[in-house]
Amino acid sequence: MHRPQKLPDLVESIYDAGLDPSLWNNVVAGIRDFVGGQACGLFSKDSISKFGVTHYYCGADPHFIQLYSDTHSKFDPLSVLPPHGKVVSVPDLVDFEEYRKGRFYQEWMRPQGSSDAANVVLEMSNATCPVMMTVLSGRRMVDSGMKHRLSLLVPHASRALLVNRATGVQLTLATALADVLDNLTAGIFLLDGFCRLVHANAAGHALLAADDVVRSVAGELVTCSAQTNRTLRETLAGRRDATLLAADGHAMPLLSPTGERYVAHLLPLSSLMRNDSERVVDAAGALLLRKVSLDGRSCGELIARTFDLTPAELRVFQSIVEIGGVPETAAALGVAETTVKTHLHRVFAKTGVNRQADLVKLAAGFANPLVH
Repeated sequence: MHRPQKLPDLVESIYDAGLDPSLWNNVVAGIRDFVGGQACGLFSKDSISKFGVTHYYCGADPHFIQLYSDTHSKFDPLSVLPPHGKVVSVPDLVDFEEYRKGRFYQEWMRPQGSSDAANVVLEMSNATCPVMMTVLSGRRMVDSGMKHRLSLLVPHASRALLVNRATGVQLTLATALADVLDNLTAGIFLLDGFCRLVHANAAGHALLAADDVVRSVAGELVTCSAQTNRTLRETLAGRRDATLLAADGHAMPLLSPTGERYVAHLLPLSSLMRNDSERVVDAAGALLLRKVSLDGRSCGELIARTFDLTPAELRVFQSIVEIGGVPETAAALGVAETTVKTHLHRVFAKTGVNRQADLVKLAAGFANPLVH
């Protein structure tokens, strides 16, 4: 057994484990030595199934840790939990002589050379599966001194576990959201108030690497459209109402130098943060940039069903979106321009739009948003 840490140092290490769970193994060793026990474990136990699992421990043979999870967790005296935060020993929970005759003592405690343990419920965010700590006392019984020393650590360990849970939830959520964003075909760029790039998803990085429709210039996101660049700068700097821009569904069509069509939307972010100098230091908006494409058969069929387009009208719709204006569409489809105009007017009437640029925006809404 190591020389016990002083209380302030041990408390500090407990809060360190609250921020970095990998430190708990060292912490339980420090708690064991401070309390004066033989072994220490941090574990959780389902109050219904009685299944228990040890998360961190010291001073015990791994064989007995596994045995506890596999079999003996349902036999231990903690089948009835003590009040949250109260340190109790085995005689506080059950008749000690009956306990000594039972399987838990005979098959689990006694072979480890221990007879009693100090136990405490530390965290009950999940009421049916609380997190507890136990300190095996060895051959001697748990005395008031052991209980007192453990009780000094209980509030700190409880708070550290709550921090673990809170940060764990946030990290899980952040990871899940990052996975979702990286599986979208739309490039997503988080921008600060100066149009500087804060973060981009996988599709966004691919667009930047292509150096076509968008690029990063000295850390600032720049599109291939001067008008779009002005809109972004004015909106993110607060000279234009970003909320109204988003509420109106304002879409910014972009035509790349290679002739590919894109649609951009700007989403204001409410998490805007400023420091004392009023300089924006966090993301002020998210730019969503999608390539307009109707190359999927299912996408074309969905548009045709939605607006009741004939096959000829759908071909004109797709050509206008992917190729360009009436002359280009007539050449691509091998028909007269008057025929294209006739079909285009019918498409306008059925879709409710009256400009070719609006058809591009409309088509973007039907594209598959997922990487495929």
